[in-house]
This record gives sequence, C-alpha cells and structure tokens, in this order.
Amino acid sequence: MNYLLFTLINNGFNLLQMLILVRVILSWIPHDPYHQVIQLLYQITEVILRPIREILPVQGAGFDFSPIVAFFLLGFAKKLLLTAV
Repeated sequence: MNYLLFTLINNGFNLLQMLILVRVILSWIPHDPYHQVIQLLYQITEVILRPIREILPVQGAGFDFSPIVAFFLLGFAKKLLLTAV
C-alpha cells in the first residue's frame, strides 16, 4: 500500500511539473490558445500559477517567475509528502 501511495504522489507531482514545463515552452512558440488541449493545459496549470503570481511583487520586463517558484514549491511539497509515506 505504501508503494502505491508513493508512486501516485510521485507521478502526480511529476505530471504537474511537466505540464508547467510544457506551458513555459508553449509561451516561446506560436500556438493556438483556443485549442481544447491548450485550454485544458492552461486550466490545470493556472490553478498552481495564479496564487504564486498574486504573491510575487513584480513580474517586470515580461518575465514571469511563477513557473520557477512553482517548480520549487512542488518539489518541496513532493519531498515533504514522500518522506511522510
């Protein structure tokens, strides 16, 4: 049971980090923001990124630091949860 829980938590957090990475890469290339898959990606990742954007004081010069902060926070939460399992 512990192995199953460990695997689910680990894979869930890895998936969230990959989705954020895909969103960052998509911001560098032209894409259709109205495509259903892109909309789903935005909806999933915005839940994580929006609160971080609200807390960060400056998003100056067109550079968004929220994905970087999200990576660190997700990594920290993953380690914290996996050590408890």
